[in-house]
Amino acid sequence: MAQDLNINVSPISRVEGHGDLVIDMKNRKIQKMIMGIPESPRFFEAMLVGRDWRQPSHITSRICGICSVAHTFASIKATEDAMGIKINDQILRLRKLINHHECVQSNALHVYFLAAPDFLGVGSVIPLLKTHPEVVQIAVNMKKIANEIVRIIGGRAVHPIRTVVGGFTKLPTEQEIYHMIDMLKSLYPDLQKSLEVFKTLKMPDFERETEYICISNEKEYALYDGKIKSSDGWTIECRDYLEKINEKVVRHSTGKHCWASRDSYLVGALSRMNNNYDKLTDNAKQYAEELGIKIPCYNTFMNNFAQFVEIVHCVDDSIKILEELLENGLDESNAMVEYKAKEGRGVGAVEAPRGLLIHDYTYDNNGRIKKANLIIPTNMNYANIEKDMESFLPHIIDKNEEEIKFDMEMLIRAYDPCISCSTHYLKVSLINK
Repeated sequence: MAQDLNINVSPISRVEGHGDLVIDMKNRKIQKMIMGIPESPRFFEAMLVGRDWRQPSHITSRICGICSVAHTFASIKATEDAMGIKINDQILRLRKLINHHECVQSNALHVYFLAAPDFLGVGSVIPLLKTHPEVVQIAVNMKKIANEIVRIIGGRAVHPIRTVVGGFTKLPTEQEIYHMIDMLKSLYPDLQKSLEVFKTLKMPDFERETEYICISNEKEYALYDGKIKSSDGWTIECRDYLEKINEKVVRHSTGKHCWASRDSYLVGALSRMNNNYDKLTDNAKQYAEELGIKIPCYNTFMNNFAQFVEIVHCVDDSIKILEELLENGLDESNAMVEYKAKEGRGVGAVEAPRGLLIHDYTYDNNGRIKKANLIIPTNMNYANIEKDMESFLPHIIDKNEEEIKFDMEMLIRAYDPCISCSTHYLKVSLINK
């Protein structure tokens, strides 16, 4: 039984960006336990000030190469909200398709390449090429197909260029839609094989109930559009997010911490599943049931399985959307809606793979940004990660130091943190001497 611990992991492996794990315990009393974020701040909010309304989505998509679609759409939605621009159903369907497949490629990256090695007792995905080559090949193929769908519709697999304020500069062809349907249907055997492997993995027996926040929509499993919903019983319009969501700077992180009804909350696949489970496709629900997900689910480690279930949902729903587009026919005259740039404030909220993403812009009468606020999913999770660490440690305190270190890293990785995304802002005070 450990009496003293001195754990300092820098950096935590198999996460995007640079994060540190620090645990200092003496005589079984915690002196310090943090997830430190030492990355330099990136100041994207400041970069946006003065920018013309055509530019923000192209700038903010560069916040992340993994979640570039989510940043593109949060930005476009904020601008459209500020200027009263209403898109049509064709544009909405195409945007949902791109958003779905960023979710697929990102969730696949985490579940197969970053999280699976934890459960299979290896240090990275490389040893899995020998022990589970079929699973690695499935993951590569899945990411390839998802990226190809983003490319076909968005013009590029990363940082899409065809989706702009008001619609699309170019639409996919009917032949490309049939091709996308064929690619998606080819994934079902791979999903079934993955399920059989994942069912053999044992999740740590850990639960901590917290507040779960995401967007929610009465009509569908919300990833692109909806109101902000909390498991604590409140739902608000996205533009009213400041009524509930708060941010603060902490000494050990260049990413801010957030709170709403409690001192922390969780965003991401597990939150979406807890709040919106009934809107999943029947097929995705069957996968969730076979993986042992019971709603509400308070085990953070199950976020890994929730991400896999979302892949199944996105494949199912994408085929449905593509078939609807074929049935209705693509109309080039509806690729863009008419609008006029004007002053105003707008908020765009979408579900990035890692959770709720908010862009908030205020434009002047020349269509230039006066003020911008961006709240990134990983920022929203930092405080909750540390609360989970505090709760998890007593469960594993009888293990040796190396085992405790591994389990704590595994807990952090379950959140699939995108650290570089989250260090876009740091409050700086200048002191004149």
